[in-house]
Amino acid sequence: MLRPSASLAACLVLAAPALGQVQTEPYESEQATFLVETVAEGLDYPWSIAFLPGGAMLVSEREGGLRVIEADGTLREAPVAGLPDDVLVLRQGGLMEIALHPDFEDNRIVYLSYAEGSEDANRTALYRARLSEDLSRLEQGEDIFRVNFDKAAGFHFGGRILFQGDHLYLTLGEGGRYEEESQNPENHLGGVVRLELDGTPAGADIGNGAPGLFTYGHRNVQGIDVNPSTGSIWTVEHGPRGGDELNILEAGTNYGWPEITYGINYDGTIVTEEREREGLAQPVWYWNPSIAPAGIAFYDGEAFEHWQGDLFVAALAGSQLQRLEMDGDRVIGVEPLLADAGLRFRDVKVGPDGALYVLVDDYEGAVLRITPAG
Repeated sequence: MLRPSASLAACLVLAAPALGQVQTEPYESEQATFLVETVAEGLDYPWSIAFLPGGAMLVSEREGGLRVIEADGTLREAPVAGLPDDVLVLRQGGLMEIALHPDFEDNRIVYLSYAEGSEDANRTALYRARLSEDLSRLEQGEDIFRVNFDKAAGFHFGGRILFQGDHLYLTLGEGGRYEEESQNPENHLGGVVRLELDGTPAGADIGNGAPGLFTYGHRNVQGIDVNPSTGSIWTVEHGPRGGDELNILEAGTNYGWPEITYGINYDGTIVTEEREREGLAQPVWYWNPSIAPAGIAFYDGEAFEHWQGDLFVAALAGSQLQRLEMDGDRVIGVEPLLADAGLRFRDVKVGPDGALYVLVDDYEGAVLRITPAG
């Protein structure tokens, strides 16, 4: 059980009332006692965070801004210039993931996922550019991938990026009202694509599969990371009303949506009576009721000895940070953290200092840092 400990020094508190309240005393979880502090606030629905050499950070805002947090915690007033000029801010769409090229220190290349198009014809796209030395602008930018299906809805864009070896994985969604397209490998909706770092498709061998398609049959994949102990790639995706899933990606695999699901429609009607079917993958874990899992991160830092290898899940509707205790590729326990804060959490990352960094999803959002107490 998570509870505040009055015996240790107080942590910093969130200043913005719209963010709710965080306990002013350190937290005692099952395996660690930790502090929560606000690194920066006043961000417009922060979506993703990336750590720059030297201690600065980049934070993407869903409403279309890319912001710099200096190494001393100062939030630069001016956003980074040079973003795609066609970012579509529509419901769940906008500017999404910011990710650094594996060789960023040498080439300064960054990647951005975003929604582009119009309300009647939009899609997820991937943008690649160079970040200037003074962090003020993106240069030589170009789109290197676009979903091959235009949809008339502002829902389920996916958008997470993972680098693994010489490849880049980009998660996608099925557009909300286009659920049947998730079972059609000829388009990208409801898929995860694998690309070379220059955008060249490098998908799995799926018959008639869309360029780069690696897996399909997903609903809206909002988190992706690698299990450091096994090398397997894990994703989380939103179910409808219940049925959020945690999956291990296998090349060419169909993950079943909407043919099988552990959830129901938002209005209470049945999506399908089937929970499993031959040839369709089962989740490693699922949530009922839904927590709306967003960013995920396997812990591999040095600050929290007893959290090594555990998976952290940022939850929007669940208003918590979940710690999934792992044994290899098995989930053996679940612990909610920060559930009393009343906040929606969009992303979680392990920082170079071993701390956990968590993004609060709000029009006056924040970056929180979780560090050991004592």
